[in-house]
Amino acid sequence: MSGEGETDIYGSAWTYESIVGAFPLPGIDLSERALAPIQFAVFEAGVLLFAALTDAWGAVLPGTAAVLVATGGSVLMTRIATDVRSRDLPDTYRRLLFGANIETVLAVFAFVSMVVYLFSYDPARRTPGLLTELVGPDPGMVVLFFALLLLWDVCYRIAAGWWIAATSLWRSWRYDYGSTTARTLRRADAATAAFGGLQLVLVPFASGHPEVVASLVAHAVALALFTGGSALLLTRQVRAAEN
Repeated sequence: MSGEGETDIYGSAWTYESIVGAFPLPGIDLSERALAPIQFAVFEAGVLLFAALTDAWGAVLPGTAAVLVATGGSVLMTRIATDVRSRDLPDTYRRLLFGANIETVLAVFAFVSMVVYLFSYDPARRTPGLLTELVGPDPGMVVLFFALLLLWDVCYRIAAGWWIAATSLWRSWRYDYGSTTARTLRRADAATAAFGGLQLVLVPFASGHPEVVASLVAHAVALALFTGGSALLLTRQVRAAEN
């Protein structure tokens, strides 16, 4: 994100967008769409490299799934932001969605909760902790740093999905839109629901940890319900505008 558009969104941008826009590559102007493959390639290379160095090949599939969620989240967040910014929407909604940075606050809570769970061990279960299952009993500081960095990226995407869905339902209930705007917002809601569905690829890798599975499934269901409710309200507005 560079050029004249930068000054228009700062102060009303997600943390992810601000980071991308604040650190352009010297002499290279890359769009957010072009950055997604780079993001996937860099993180996936890290997964493969650390698996090779530590002989933890069992971590490749869950690591790749996490990279897929993080990269897919970048793509879908970009699409949602493009749809929202393409229409003349109430400033209150725009500030709430982009400028409040609530998705970062929610991500901190999700990340801290997940770290506590990763490093906890229940002797009564008599099974390895989730962290041990994924990266082995002694992964080393560098591998652990990379794993937690990837975990943060996933937690941020999950938190962003929740905030987008919550504000979508509120704006569809609070305001009325013309048919064209309503259709655009329905498309953004569909992308948000897909956002939640994408995160379910992580479920098989946490099958022995019902708390994690329940959290992921509950999150995806919540996104579907919130965006479904928003889409229903928008559909009614489209029908009312056409009659």
